[in-house]
Amino acid sequence: MLSFLLVSCMLSNNFAQQPQLLHDTLVQKFYTVNHQQLFWLSSAKNMKRAFDWLTIIESADHMGLRSNKPVINQIRTAFYDNFSIDSLFIAQTDRLITAMVLDFIKDLQQGYLAFDYDEISINRDTVYMYQLMKFRKRGAVSKIVSKLECKDHDYLVLKKYLNDSITEKDTLKYKTVLLAMNYRRFLTFFHQDEYITVNIPFAEAEYYRNDSLLLKMRTIVGKKKTPTPTIASNITAIVCFPSWSVPFSIAVNEILPKVQQNENYLEQHNFEVVDAKSNAVDESELNWESFNEKNFPYYFRQSTGSDNALGVLKFDLQNPFSIFLHATSWQAAFAKENRFLSHGCIRLEKPFELADALLKGKIDIKELKNGKKNTASNTIKLDHKIPCFIIYLPLTINGNNVVFQEDVYGLIK
Repeated sequence: MLSFLLVSCMLSNNFAQQPQLLHDTLVQKFYTVNHQQLFWLSSAKNMKRAFDWLTIIESADHMGLRSNKPVINQIRTAFYDNFSIDSLFIAQTDRLITAMVLDFIKDLQQGYLAFDYDEISINRDTVYMYQLMKFRKRGAVSKIVSKLECKDHDYLVLKKYLNDSITEKDTLKYKTVLLAMNYRRFLTFFHQDEYITVNIPFAEAEYYRNDSLLLKMRTIVGKKKTPTPTIASNITAIVCFPSWSVPFSIAVNEILPKVQQNENYLEQHNFEVVDAKSNAVDESELNWESFNEKNFPYYFRQSTGSDNALGVLKFDLQNPFSIFLHATSWQAAFAKENRFLSHGCIRLEKPFELADALLKGKIDIKELKNGKKNTASNTIKLDHKIPCFIIYLPLTINGNNVVFQEDVYGLIK
């Protein structure tokens, strides 16, 4: 009777069209390590366990995960409606089930997110492979899933809200809650004893140590036209009295027109002109009216001091976008409700408090506050990298309540 069940003629064309769930090399390694061609379809007992996993995966949307119902239905149809045997597709079906279960185990523990830049995540696919091998014969699948699922308080609040308060799935709230659950998985899984989060839609930053919130502040983040990217990276150093090398787009689109209208603009705002090699250029000898955004060959650099656009502190964050956290001389902006005002970088309401916390008091805050123009820059390397998660999540948890915020960038699709 088992032989009649081990069929998959219909899967020939259908499975070939399915998107790849995990790398072929990992699935191949899984079977190599197990020293067998079939993991699930070698016996009726193992097959039942496979279908227990597929049933869990089919209802994964209750946990805020992808359910992959079309593929699961194809597997079931092939098994229950066909009576011809093809050993090749029996093996392919076995591998497809393995890939789906591995993918589910991975998503269940660390979520599925796509940061614009991510150097925090590490490849743990092999770990999930050995987890599956260990769990093959250990208890009910539902109990295994319960053991692996995130236990974070905010995650559990979101899960309850998802299943108790949302009835229509193709809605902004539903999609936002799913995103939030995956963020909670990711942050719970990858955070360390000390870390920073910046939530763009709320324009707020939080600093945690040993899972306790030690510091919370308002921020200025990117405008809709110049949005702040999502980043999972590390702060490695703090620069005291940083100079500001103006990004070229800002230089030609904003500063150049102001210089052409006011010949004293550069001096008034402590800018100097530099060439591509960072050598200073005498701006008085330049024919400013001849320049435009297409032919301007120079750059602007703002000297250090409290009037610098970066303020007197910059928190170096590893990323390819030149995005970092920094102080600002424009404190009044933090009183605004609309704090989407920057070109992408993140201005901090309490930069001195954050620097003092990260450096454990090994910084002269009084000297920073009294810093004058052209004070020499000083870079202080941190004892260890501090994870910083810049996320886009128009939702927060207040106790046991879910609070939604405007989707400012319109990214929830």
